[in-house]
Amino acid sequence: MTTEATNIARKRQPLKPGTARAAFAYRDFRVMWYSNFLSNIGTWMQNVILPAYVYERTKSASAVGIFIFAQLGPLLLLSIPAGVLADRIDRKRWLVFSQSIQMFGSVMLGVLTIGHAPIWALFIAQLSVGIGNACNAPAFSAVLPSLVRPEDLGGSISLNSASINGSRVTGPILVALMMSWGMTAGQVFIFNAATYLFVTWAVLRITLPANNTHKEKGLKSFTGGFRVARDRPAVGRMLLTMCSFSMFCLPFVGLFPAVADLTFGIEPKTVTYKWLYATWGFGALLGALAIGTILAPFDKRSVSRYGFFTFAITMTLFATVRGTTLAFVTAFFLGFAYFGTTTSLMTVFQSRLEIQVRARVMALWFMAFGGTIPIGNAIFGPIMDAIGSRPVLYFGAAWAVVLAWWCNIEKLDAKTETQSVSN
Repeated sequence: MTTEATNIARKRQPLKPGTARAAFAYRDFRVMWYSNFLSNIGTWMQNVILPAYVYERTKSASAVGIFIFAQLGPLLLLSIPAGVLADRIDRKRWLVFSQSIQMFGSVMLGVLTIGHAPIWALFIAQLSVGIGNACNAPAFSAVLPSLVRPEDLGGSISLNSASINGSRVTGPILVALMMSWGMTAGQVFIFNAATYLFVTWAVLRITLPANNTHKEKGLKSFTGGFRVARDRPAVGRMLLTMCSFSMFCLPFVGLFPAVADLTFGIEPKTVTYKWLYATWGFGALLGALAIGTILAPFDKRSVSRYGFFTFAITMTLFATVRGTTLAFVTAFFLGFAYFGTTTSLMTVFQSRLEIQVRARVMALWFMAFGGTIPIGNAIFGPIMDAIGSRPVLYFGAAWAVVLAWWCNIEKLDAKTETQSVSN
């Protein structure tokens, strides 16, 4: 939809800036959102099945953590060069390239699983999926905000997070249905490979704004994101916050099969496990949507701080309760707090980035948010194997309280403004 067409639509039915409805008024954003949602369904089908499959074969939380490293570890190493390339070359070609890598990796996962290949071979296939994801993430995160006006950024990020978590709910439900009809894990992986075609089709259909017109060269282009984080205290604080949050509070995400088994006695191969995962994902979906709807009028800096407190409370309850029923109830609220918090903080973060540097700085966000999760899995997986899951969950809750105090962006902004006036 052109800017003029968008303005006409808003005159017919005024939309509050920053809401999900306002973001959805843009035609290109809708095309990308629908295609990404469909693709994410396949991704989360694979994400829920693969850790459970590995855990069933190995009975080891550490092994699951290694596979999460294969999926997310490349974000640590490749996000920066991927962000630089996304700011320098044609983003359509780059996005199609990264989707193709992920598609190839998922096909290989399916073929190897059907052939009962050794675990190390599955690891290599999963690593290729992770490499494609690392190439895709900075470019894709830079594209979505460019499809809406700056005042509607909050709504677009909320909807994008809702897409991730809506598929996190839909994926496990479809997996439970398909596997009850006789579909195997390998066939699910091949099904996921086909869903990457949705995003590829959408990328070719939409119009993207021009890339950065001032292209830095050499080492300077690789350090651009770090310079922004250094020169803008709030940006740096948010990156460090997400880095420690992912490492210390979110190991349960990758180790969910082990957490369900060790905490509640719910085996990953059961339908109950799929529904528990879907319930947690449904809470995350509503948490993300809340940022662009009922919480849209509120300052997202404050929402983020209260979100960390809420996460700490719900994580404590999740670790403490006994029985399947209470596991489902607390998992729902834990999901809500988890993605409501991260979505609100990401809204604040992206609102401070110009298009010229967005992909490179967002590369740091994905290193902090996704890239450190496998490190946390590598640390806490063996701890879970040794002493159980509850101490790990309690530690994550305690660290979230620390972040609620430390990630005070309002106070940091006021201090920066005062220093600027003094100078």
